[in-house]
Amino acid sequence: MIMHVITNFTASAGAETMLARLLHSSTDERIIVVSLIGISERNRRLADNPRVVYVSLEAASLAALTGAVLRLSRLIKKERPDVILCWMYHAMIAGTVAARIAQHGAKVFWNVRQSLDDPASLTRSSRLAIAMARLLSNLPSGIIYNSARALDLHRKYGYANRNAIVIPNGFELPRLPPSPSAAAARRIGIVGRFHPQKDHGTFFKAAASVIQTHPQAVFSAAGNGLSRDNPAVVELMAQAGLPVHAVDLRGEITDMAKFYQSIDLLVLSSRTEGFPNVIAEAMSYGKPIVTTDVGDAAAVAGNAGIAVPARDPEALAIAIRRILDLPAAKYARYARNARQRVENEYAITAVTEKYVEFLMH
Repeated sequence: MIMHVITNFTASAGAETMLARLLHSSTDERIIVVSLIGISERNRRLADNPRVVYVSLEAASLAALTGAVLRLSRLIKKERPDVILCWMYHAMIAGTVAARIAQHGAKVFWNVRQSLDDPASLTRSSRLAIAMARLLSNLPSGIIYNSARALDLHRKYGYANRNAIVIPNGFELPRLPPSPSAAAARRIGIVGRFHPQKDHGTFFKAAASVIQTHPQAVFSAAGNGLSRDNPAVVELMAQAGLPVHAVDLRGEITDMAKFYQSIDLLVLSSRTEGFPNVIAEAMSYGKPIVTTDVGDAAAVAGNAGIAVPARDPEALAIAIRRILDLPAAKYARYARNARQRVENEYAITAVTEKYVEFLMH
């Protein structure tokens, strides 16, 4: 039996979505998911697996974390899992300490979901957890990284465990229209919560530049906090010189399929990433990519996109213009490359097999 320990299973970011996909594809008789903070109905629905038991420790503050670790250790003693897989830094620390207290003997593995391209963009709590995890990094039986860059940067930072593997995120392939229309691109989208790590300021500056030369371009932004009632977003747009209605701010949306279908190009402007889910998700819908060269973003996009340096609005704008200026036939080639790359490299069935092989052997 496997026990997953995750920091917050109420979130709808890459790690939580990937865990839900693994749960959905799992055929194990019984699985336990323990969240330090909470469980969302959204993630339960994505997992859609009646064999999964969910436990929320409701430790929403550092002060509550000690009690959560003790409750987790008692749960480990009771359930006696064969493997404990800890997702993200806070859960890696909590799961490792709880397993040592329980003295049950289960193998503990870590799942690192973040690169370290720009630690300053992370929260103070995350930076502290990264440092604490480094001190414990010899204790787990192995570490899974979701990008080669994450593995490299964590080793340079001092994560000492040598039993490490890169397993990329996996995706279920949506059905596409049988004959997509051959048209040039004009609708540009970005997906990601409003957070310094995602660097929406650079995106807004690039959008302002693109609009000057391509007034037909249409921009949409989806993610928690990206709404007109968020003054910080409005201020960033103003600083970029963007008119108030130049970007359709969608906020957090539930129908991501509809969003990906509504755009012609996905942009990622992040300062740091591990394996950015949104890139491969958009590619699975046949959408080309313009991305900053962080984490494994450029490697994931491959021949379906263009990578530029982080925190460089004009480089981002130039890359966006390159896609907008493609003739319809060349744009269609990028779209085909996008879909084929996800089919060949990131199908959920193959990724699930890699998890099972690493954890169980």
